[in-house]
Amino acid sequence: MNLLKLLDSMCPDTTNSEEKDRFYSRREAFRQFGDMSKKMALAAVPVSLLSALPNVAKADTDSLIGVLNYALTLEHLEYNYYQMGLDSGVIDAAERPIFQKIRDHELAHVNFLTEVISNVLMGTPVAEPSFDFTAGGNFMPFDDYPTFLALAQAFEDTGVRAYKGQAGNVMESDVVLTAALSIHSVEARHASMVRRLRTKKGQDMTKGWITGNDYGTLPAAAAGIYAGEENVSHAGVNVVNLTGIDQDAVSEGWDEPLTMEQTLGIASLFLSS
Repeated sequence: MNLLKLLDSMCPDTTNSEEKDRFYSRREAFRQFGDMSKKMALAAVPVSLLSALPNVAKADTDSLIGVLNYALTLEHLEYNYYQMGLDSGVIDAAERPIFQKIRDHELAHVNFLTEVISNVLMGTPVAEPSFDFTAGGNFMPFDDYPTFLALAQAFEDTGVRAYKGQAGNVMESDVVLTAALSIHSVEARHASMVRRLRTKKGQDMTKGWITGNDYGTLPAAAAGIYAGEENVSHAGVNVVNLTGIDQDAVSEGWDEPLTMEQTLGIASLFLSS
């Protein structure tokens, strides 16, 4: 199956999207999406949504700006990482189109979040940070393709959990919540793509989704990205006890949220001092 075509399934004009969605599903029960999320442009949220944003109180606006600037920082990180990877020439020629498309998605997220913060919420978008993707010389992602893929997986898995962790903080605006969760969906598909690509290339044995807190062949420093993913209790109910399904399978059914502090702690490793 063509990996680039799978990435095309994130876009609204793709045909046979239900069939492609099945490729990414972690469990059949979690396969179906709502009508709105199917129709939204997942790679670039339509600008027409901006006019639908409700007027909110000043305190709520400040809270939204803070959350969206946090998300914007993550999107700057991912966009810069993929752009630098493409510029470096480290990516295998056959797989460059995959990362060009992922790069384009991340740029669309940067532009969308910037637009919402500055022209809808009348706030100030956070300045684009300077990044050190070697983490002080510990990684060489632009000289070694397996390292590039490993960090890409770490960034995408972090992004998925980070967006989920902020969903409750933007609930006062249905449209912002929908847009944020739509970006979350794109990040999840990116994560699935990179994880499967690494496994296909023999660099890991991971699935397209996370099992427990297993970080596979990633360095031990990545453990924080997956900490807590072994959780099997939801809404106060232990799903293993309730269903008899084994713990690994239950853990695969949900991505656990990361707090802003946890996420920024991970991202700070790659910020230039």
